[in-house]
Amino acid sequence: MSELLEKKHEIHRLITEYYQLAFTAKPFEAGKTTIPVSGKVFNAEELIAIADAGLDAWFTSGKYNTAFEKQLAKFINVKSVLTVNSGSSANLVAFSALTADEWGERAIKPGDEVITVAASFPTTVNPILQYGAIPVFIDISLPTYQIDITQLEAALSPKTKAVVVAHTLGNPFNASALKAFCNTHNLWLMEDCCDALGATLNGKHVGTFGDVGTLSFYPAHHITMGEGGAVFTANAKLKKIMESYRDWGRDCWCEPGMDNTCGKRFTQQLGNLPYGYDHKYTYSRHGFNLKITDMQAALGLAQLAKLPAFIERRKALYQKFYKGLSPLKNQLLLPEPTVGSDPSWFGFLITCTKACKLTRDALVQQLNSKNIGTRLLFAGDLRKQPYFKHYTYRVSGSLNETERILNNTFWIGVTPMISDEMADYVIDVFNQLLA
Repeated sequence: MSELLEKKHEIHRLITEYYQLAFTAKPFEAGKTTIPVSGKVFNAEELIAIADAGLDAWFTSGKYNTAFEKQLAKFINVKSVLTVNSGSSANLVAFSALTADEWGERAIKPGDEVITVAASFPTTVNPILQYGAIPVFIDISLPTYQIDITQLEAALSPKTKAVVVAHTLGNPFNASALKAFCNTHNLWLMEDCCDALGATLNGKHVGTFGDVGTLSFYPAHHITMGEGGAVFTANAKLKKIMESYRDWGRDCWCEPGMDNTCGKRFTQQLGNLPYGYDHKYTYSRHGFNLKITDMQAALGLAQLAKLPAFIERRKALYQKFYKGLSPLKNQLLLPEPTVGSDPSWFGFLITCTKACKLTRDALVQQLNSKNIGTRLLFAGDLRKQPYFKHYTYRVSGSLNETERILNNTFWIGVTPMISDEMADYVIDVFNQLLA
């Protein structure tokens, strides 16, 4: 054992040396160094964690995944966390669970309606379509860029079963009001928190107001597993159903490599199977295989330890950009936190006003020519995306603000990759272009 430890320490030393050679950042050069909107932030600790998990030769989910789920649940202050292989899969698993037969009349079925917004990332809404339900689009409010809760009642119909919406770019929507609306009308509330890990509303983490929350750990997000995501809930029944959908649709809940956790492996009769049919091969629903590897979880654990510092840096960059761009407020609408919220900013949203000297597209092109990365607000308006022509949806009220962001809105990064020197350069460029 001492020889193995010695070899492992040598591997750690070599990885650290490799990191320093391969990934040491070059000095910033204004106009030449690319200023990213997002990206992975890591050091040798993450590479060592991946190597250690690999050296265990346990290539599926295992002890690192168990530790990650527990530590993330503690951070969010929620009962149960389940990892999946992406944020999109998290949304799929969460929504799938709301269609389960166990919920009786509450189960979402084809033809049922789900209130959401068109100014969204596709895979927030896609599970609604994939299960044959009907998205009902309502508008968003600027400058928070969140769902307009004043339109909820008008969007309601006898077919409404749920509200599915995201905390856009880390700024919480009014989850308290939305949950009250859902409680009044016996609706599910699914919170997409993929952009908002660590954001709170009235001191409570987003994703814990509704029935289920989802997260993404793609490299663009607050922490990364490379690919990865999670679903979380306080509802034990919902957790069990989501776990089944994630794990092939199986009825068994044994951990990988474990057998007979329930003590009834060969003593049950389910479906039309013969009595005693192996519970490990009994499936209670159509499902998927959306688990992660332990190497991903090890990476996630190393990232999770740095999450508080990442969030604080994002907040500091938001403040810096807000202050630096405030002199341009007549031309640029800047993002404002939702009342009572403490956002965990994913990006800094900007909308060009009618007084702006440049159109959104011209401004974005100018910024990119100076190596300042930009992004639009995801799909802009899902109804106008090429694939959406194949699907049925309903619109409640006008989508005037959605149209506005489609044509006039973009965002810049607040990733911890951005130094103060980079941020100052970004502010200077904006002021030069719009002076």
